[in-house]
Amino acid sequence: MARLKIIEMIDKPALGGGQTAVLLLARGLDPRLFEVAVSSAGPGPLVDEARRTGLRHIPSTPGPRLSLQPAAAIARILEAEKTDILHTHGGYAGLYGRLAARRAGTPVVVHTLHGIHYLHYRNPALRLFSIWQERFLSRTTDALVLVCQSDMARAKNHRLAAQDKLAVIPNGLAAGPVPADRDASSAAGPGSKREPGWEPGGPVVGTVARLHRQKGIIHLLRAAPRIFGEIPGATIVVVGDGPLGGKLRKRAAALGLEGRLIFLGEREDARFIMSRFDVFVLSSLWEGLPFVLVEAASLGKPIVATAVDGVPEVIDDGKTGLLIRPGDAGGLADAVVRLLTDKKKSVEMAEAAKAIIPPRFPLRRTVEQHQNLYLRLYRQKTGRNAGSL
Repeated sequence: MARLKIIEMIDKPALGGGQTAVLLLARGLDPRLFEVAVSSAGPGPLVDEARRTGLRHIPSTPGPRLSLQPAAAIARILEAEKTDILHTHGGYAGLYGRLAARRAGTPVVVHTLHGIHYLHYRNPALRLFSIWQERFLSRTTDALVLVCQSDMARAKNHRLAAQDKLAVIPNGLAAGPVPADRDASSAAGPGSKREPGWEPGGPVVGTVARLHRQKGIIHLLRAAPRIFGEIPGATIVVVGDGPLGGKLRKRAAALGLEGRLIFLGEREDARFIMSRFDVFVLSSLWEGLPFVLVEAASLGKPIVATAVDGVPEVIDDGKTGLLIRPGDAGGLADAVVRLLTDKKKSVEMAEAAKAIIPPRFPLRRTVEQHQNLYLRLYRQKTGRNAGSL
């Protein structure tokens, strides 16, 4: 039986929320119906993880070039692969991939917005241009997928695509055990509390985030002195890297936080490190539906998060976590201190989050909704069903 050939394309080969969602989707699609490959720039953690789990990776260049060369190169890939469905994720993949699909005559084109980031650009001209660009590209896009209801409302408000092309498919998480300490035999293994600078025994406040303005890490730094003042033995751990990495490290040093606020950089064992946090923090200024909150809840972590975009669709304030205003360093510090000092409330929220949040965002449903979307669009565009090629 012939299977539909799908390429799941994303630009950066890191392992952020969007990349994790792509890998989980690609691995979950029914292999009897779909032949799936993941495409991105490389090398990088995404490429390594794809290959480790048996996914085929196709190198591509959906990067920030002010030319049509990436689109031409991707079109050649689509033609050579005889691609039936191209599903793009993220800005540059969505730009060059969709232009390439039009050139290559790819039957079905789907694009997912993992948060509508360009609505938060500081430059109003660039913001308006990006909205216009999405409207233009959506003309030859068969479905525009949003990951939360708040983004659906924004997409409709800004007329990013015809309403019959818009769909909400939240990210999903596969149930799994708390990861084991792969370095337990080492007295200073990477990612363990015995790691140099990670004071044993004290409470650990942590986040996993790309070091970009979106994630509001600067406000976590500003909250740190008050947290340390109230909880003298506390440590703050930041997992991830990005364009603001150097600037944030310098700011932490200027605030005298060295040794107590630790930047671990990109880590393949991020889930293990999260499992060692006492409080998980998401300080974002905007989001889609943050995958990391579902993961933190699945690990039984008490959560403090900013009440932006899709976050309140995940966290019930006061029940499954504490929500604060974006950019409010004082409120962030107060919420963290509350969870570290009120153990009863902290445990209640963590247990409620673990019981309520992951079942609301099952990976199985996410995969099924994508499969149904792919099959419906392919049938509409070609008049054929999978297996009748």
